[in-house]
Amino acid sequence: MTLHAETSPPPGPPQPGLQVRGRSFMALVMTPEVPLAAWFADLDAQLRDAASLFADRPLVVDLSRAAAEGRDAVLILLDGLETRGLRIVGLEGASPQLLTSTHWERLPTQLHGREVAEVRAPRRPAAAAPPPASLLIDGPVRSGQSVVFEGGDVTIVGAVASGAEVIAGGSIHVYGALRGRAIAGIRLGAEARIFCGRMEAEMVGIERLYRTAEHWGPDLHGRPAQLRCDRGALRLSALD
Repeated sequence: MTLHAETSPPPGPPQPGLQVRGRSFMALVMTPEVPLAAWFADLDAQLRDAASLFADRPLVVDLSRAAAEGRDAVLILLDGLETRGLRIVGLEGASPQLLTSTHWERLPTQLHGREVAEVRAPRRPAAAAPPPASLLIDGPVRSGQSVVFEGGDVTIVGAVASGAEVIAGGSIHVYGALRGRAIAGIRLGAEARIFCGRMEAEMVGIERLYRTAEHWGPDLHGRPAQLRCDRGALRLSALD
């Protein structure tokens, strides 16, 4: 399952492979895979383990892969997302004609004026250098911003504000306060970690395991900390 977060771009010049487009809201971008039955099973597991990741978040669905299977597959997909209570606000990657005479045809299918900060492997000749394995943000991530880098580690020389979000394929290193949401290990899995100079997060997670602020108590609040996976559970510990 592929998720991206729509966002304002991180401060500073764009990094290699960083794509920035316009935006008018903050949303998750979901790219369903085929076969749909296996993808829905994966989504249901994600909803059980991390319902708060989707709670009240507008969702843009990229239909490019489902559309290749035809109109019926697209409608089954959208109906399945709707029955799971997900709030779909826009569609991409499919012709509007696929949605004619359905209640989905009212949704925009070309979201001009939105802004996406997401890191993907850039299109390049075969002989070009490989995409970067890490992303460095030299400054804070402000409220309402979301940084998504599936290629590896994310290092932030600054704070992550409340209402901001960082999602990394590998580990996350925050040299200031972590007040927003941080999710590591999208690709690396349970080997990923989260480090921060001051733990004040709203939610942290590695792969499919998530914890919110009320689950680690006041003893760790405001202290340097690390989050790691240990035998299928999340362990949060102080670093000072």
